[in-house]
Amino acid sequence: MAATRTRYTTVAIIIHWLIAAAILFQIILGWRAGDGPKGATTFALYQLHKSIGITILLLSLARLAWRLVNPPPPAPIGQPRWEQIASRIVHVGFYVILIGLPLTGWIMVSASKTNIPTLLFGTVPWPHLPLIPDLAPAAKHVWAEIGELGHGVLVKFTYLLLLLHLGAVAKHQLLDKDAVFANMAPGAKPGLKEPRAWLVVAGLIAVVAAGYLYTPAAKPKVAPAVAEAPATAAAPTAPTPAAATEAAPPAADPALKDPVAWTVAKGSKLGFTATWSGEALEGSFTRWTADILFSPDALDRSKLAVSIDTASAVTGDAQRDQSLPGGDFFDSATHPKATFAATRFRKTSEGKFIADGTLDLRGVKTPLSLPFSLKIDGDTATARGVTTLDRTVFGVGQGEWADTDQIAAKVKVSFALTAKRK
Repeated sequence: MAATRTRYTTVAIIIHWLIAAAILFQIILGWRAGDGPKGATTFALYQLHKSIGITILLLSLARLAWRLVNPPPPAPIGQPRWEQIASRIVHVGFYVILIGLPLTGWIMVSASKTNIPTLLFGTVPWPHLPLIPDLAPAAKHVWAEIGELGHGVLVKFTYLLLLLHLGAVAKHQLLDKDAVFANMAPGAKPGLKEPRAWLVVAGLIAVVAAGYLYTPAAKPKVAPAVAEAPATAAAPTAPTPAAATEAAPPAADPALKDPVAWTVAKGSKLGFTATWSGEALEGSFTRWTADILFSPDALDRSKLAVSIDTASAVTGDAQRDQSLPGGDFFDSATHPKATFAATRFRKTSEGKFIADGTLDLRGVKTPLSLPFSLKIDGDTATARGVTTLDRTVFGVGQGEWADTDQIAAKVKVSFALTAKRK
């Protein structure tokens, strides 16, 4: 069949142009991620780069399988033997890079110290390569070096192959004026005036422009906006939850002469804001509880106990969020809960208080003073507060993430809650 075919099959043509667009877009993403500062935007670019790389791998394997069943059309009649050999070498070279580049990138990700999971386009889980993540640190480092070296060499090989391939296409279309271009552009005629050739050029330019202009979402705003409460922090502090407080004001309610139990209502928020390469990165905890026994008229007998599920931290990026419970950050497997317990409260002004207690995060216990504002209206109390903690005191950020040049040491913690009197 291949002997009588005058062009590639439709399936082969579609996969060819999809891979061509993806590899060109991928090159631009790689340049941008490599040249940019380490931060939320660069992180998002790398995640997209990984997703497109795996897509190229799958498309290339599909293209290779299809080629084995559907051989390509024969070379043009009269084509020199050396050109036929060169064409085969270049095509083999393309399969090497189209499969080798994603594989070496996959090795780097699997051997990374930070062990960040891969979600294709933020949705489909993609596993690490077997065995590599379980190796000893020294062995993982060797694999990471192999992956990085191989990836770099193949990238340079890609540039060479692209120049050879595009140069050959131009030679056949403009000088030899044979039907080679029509193999991948059905109906195309030789010469400079062929509209399909200019359509391909325009498409490639559009892909390059998209590579430079498109920026994936890097820092969604998921943490609650909270009113500024007097921000002071006695010792380094940490996510101190809806710490709060609720009960009372108008100097009169006799029910508030003793501490009152309060139930935190749905919709209450506990958030945090970190600074990554100068950019604000906001997140929140989706699972936390607060046991509150409080009355502004009985501060000496008021109590607060907050428990936070550290594995519930979200920042709006699925791949980053999956890494937060890991050993480099919250280490949720060993320390599933962060707690804040306060048994001393101080009133600083009307409706303004400070809860003095202890924060326990990653097994490190540190005194924490949490300022908050409080308003009580009947059986409903609203409280808001903001404080700052030093993540390095608690070991949140290990390995390369311990460097405060990338992620600042100071993290702002905020809460906004509504509670009902029990």
